[in-house]
Amino acid sequence: MERSKNVLTFLGFDNEYNESKIVVFGSPFDGTTSFRPGTRFAPGIMRNESYGLETYSPYLDKDLEDITVFDAGDLDFPFGNTKKVLDMIRSFTTDIVRNGKIPVMIGGEHLVTLPAVEAVYKEHKDLCILHFDAHTDLREDYMGEKLSHATVIRRIWDFLGDHKIYQFGIRSGEKYEFEWAKEHTKLTKFTCDGLKDAVKEIGDKPVYVTIDLDILDPSIFPGTGTIEPGGISFHDMMEVISTIKDLNIVGADVVELSPHYDTSGVSTAVACKIIRELVLAI
Repeated sequence: MERSKNVLTFLGFDNEYNESKIVVFGSPFDGTTSFRPGTRFAPGIMRNESYGLETYSPYLDKDLEDITVFDAGDLDFPFGNTKKVLDMIRSFTTDIVRNGKIPVMIGGEHLVTLPAVEAVYKEHKDLCILHFDAHTDLREDYMGEKLSHATVIRRIWDFLGDHKIYQFGIRSGEKYEFEWAKEHTKLTKFTCDGLKDAVKEIGDKPVYVTIDLDILDPSIFPGTGTIEPGGISFHDMMEVISTIKDLNIVGADVVELSPHYDTSGVSTAVACKIIRELVLAI
């Protein structure tokens, strides 16, 4: 299948579809955001701001010029129809996976992760999830709604099952979510301690990596809809990416940048650099 690349691509993601192993696309959706909206603007703004970066990563000693990545642009979503949006993400991701490529999605709110994982899971039944976040996202429902960025990891558990979801940096959630996690996921509060052990445990199994950027301390990353005091440093995040780089990553996303809440542009720059590092790690 041939596709035309986006007019304005993310820095270094300007190869042709057929020659690329990784396909990046945006899911500009924030229809279930529970506090401050705005993540729908992240993918487009990140593409523009990415040109403030270099293609070379001194963290990983790798260069975007040495790999092939295709930027498919943003999906064009209807307003007010969450299920149709999820269907569109699922269908698009399915096409990428069936073409033997690795999807990397730029959100958008965290609910966009659900259909992407569903699509990857169809091809990789022994899939594991690495979830980096400030929030548990394990609610059964949020104000009666089962499809929400507050329920996304619980909905993934519905089909993935017990002990295949590794959660790190978690520092916010209802008490029952933390209690539920003790029996069903592998949750680490506050830090990413134990990630190396998780990597060893996962081994060569396929992995989907989802990074909710609010895992970062708000002093580093204030540009998000649900700010949670505390969190890891940017250096910690670089250590995370370095630690997971040898895993069999078959899909990934970076979500929850709301760029307009940080007029300095620092949060967007942080998000762009994390995208660069994650793609290079894959």
